[in-house]
Amino acid sequence: MLAGLPRRRVTWRHGTKGPLAAQFAAARVRVGDGAVWANNRHLPGDEVWLVGEWRSSGERKYYLSNLPPRTSLRALAAAIKARWVCEQAHQQLKQELGLGHFEGRSWTGLHRHALMTCIAFAWLQHLRLAGQRSAGPGKNARSGSGTATIAEPASSASRHHDAAVRRPRHPYPMSAPPAQA
Repeated sequence: MLAGLPRRRVTWRHGTKGPLAAQFAAARVRVGDGAVWANNRHLPGDEVWLVGEWRSSGERKYYLSNLPPRTSLRALAAAIKARWVCEQAHQQLKQELGLGHFEGRSWTGLHRHALMTCIAFAWLQHLRLAGQRSAGPGKNARSGSGTATIAEPASSASRHHDAAVRRPRHPYPMSAPPAQA
């Protein structure tokens, strides 16, 4: 179906080795996932995008997307390729922050564990981005493995949200109370 359509080269992001690009073609189709009719056959469902990707290696991939009809091919490619970023984040959560180490038996415990690993990941991302910002535009803060591990403290982190954060009244709010005489 997509073979007869013109392909267009789309760049969706700039990676470490240059722009990431491939050829894409897209068409609106109706998938047979509608209501069941006689003999267990499905009627056509809603209209969706059928997107074909042709990589420079010769590999082909096909995707279905329910984005609106007026979506550009560039936006379709960007939405499809955004999945890689999510998969990388999930891999870091599992390998470096212990998302896969939960051995409890309760649903609530699992959610608390997942929440804490996501908070740790967000904090490490904040530190990493603050380090990049202090290095200046176009320069890397430090050559690293590209993982979430941060070697330097957050002292250089941006303080743009200080007004919204209430400071404790005492320098050490959890310190022991003064001795009574």
